[in-house]
Amino acid sequence: MTLQRVEQLGVWALIGAAGAIQFSIAAGQILTAIAAACWVVTIVAGRERASVPRMFWPLLAYAAFTLISAAFSPQPRISLADCKQLVLFALVPMAYRFLTGSKAHTLVSVVVSLGAAAAAIGIFQYAILHYDSLGQRPQGTLGHYMTYSGLLMLVIGAALARILFGRGERTWALLVMPALLVAVSLTFSRNAWVGACAAAALLFLLKDFRLLAVLPVVAAILFGIAPTQVNARFNSIFNLKDPTTRDRIAMMREGGHMIQDHPLLGVGPNMVERVYPAYRVPEAVEKVNQHLHNVPLQIAAERGLPALLAWLSFVAILLIDLARSFHAGQQRFLAAVALAAVVSMFAAGMFEYNFGDSEFLMLFLMLVTLPFAAGRHEAVGHGVTETQRNP
Repeated sequence: MTLQRVEQLGVWALIGAAGAIQFSIAAGQILTAIAAACWVVTIVAGRERASVPRMFWPLLAYAAFTLISAAFSPQPRISLADCKQLVLFALVPMAYRFLTGSKAHTLVSVVVSLGAAAAAIGIFQYAILHYDSLGQRPQGTLGHYMTYSGLLMLVIGAALARILFGRGERTWALLVMPALLVAVSLTFSRNAWVGACAAAALLFLLKDFRLLAVLPVVAAILFGIAPTQVNARFNSIFNLKDPTTRDRIAMMREGGHMIQDHPLLGVGPNMVERVYPAYRVPEAVEKVNQHLHNVPLQIAAERGLPALLAWLSFVAILLIDLARSFHAGQQRFLAAVALAAVVSMFAAGMFEYNFGDSEFLMLFLMLVTLPFAAGRHEAVGHGVTETQRNP
């Protein structure tokens, strides 16, 4: 197989992974592994120097602090085993190398189209299979409704960015948007609702601030026709007596105590659940929680304040570089897709540890890398390969 064909295989494997991850973590990871092998061969055989966007360096620092925290964890073996997720950060240099030019746009098209199919499955589950309560929610073909709703949230941001800023396929994005909105509503996942609304507000603001008036109208229509269970779930957002709300407030106190006791290294990756009983406050609802349902709080409590600073630096640098790209008119549509992904992740992440979800993280990292990859070395997009430029 020639080097050019290896590169093509890597491109399509990565694009396939972005679509497949919405249905199966196994399929997504297999395709990612194929893309990774092709990336290594392309870099080594082509004698290239691996390059990354600026936001990758604080992400790498976050990974380093995570490994240090795991090494000093009360149970290093358990913590280090949890660190295998850090391998997914390699998606950034892979996407940066492979998804140049129009390939980045192709990935968005695949993600939106397969996201619509995943949404249809969720609607079928709700309407026909009676996945219509908090005990049994639509989850598509995935293992958890939180993962399903988080991925739908990212797809909604990408589809809306295409409607507002895309040059083609706007009609298709507009046609599938109702299914995406209905599906994410039926998951009862309030964090995904918040994240989708935050992404929509940002995209409307970037297009024309007057479009912000559309958001409450759409929300009113959705909740006006929504089932009683969905409306009740929405109203619970503002009810401080709601058990899940009370438990999240309690987790903020518990996480604060963990940070106070372990400010530098945290309690260790994957150790929050194990130390939770020792930090549980009387007003907490659940006896044990797997995580603290808040990304910054979870990172600080689990991995320490230096790790949190590195993660916040990753988010800040990412937002700054994406905003510059958008306002400079460079890859405007893809920058809007990435900005929507970051804002929705951060907003939803105030109520759910979505950055720790492998499927969500995989799609998120690919989407936020797209504008940097598409604009990298314009010659690549015009048929000059990396190997030709670096013989």
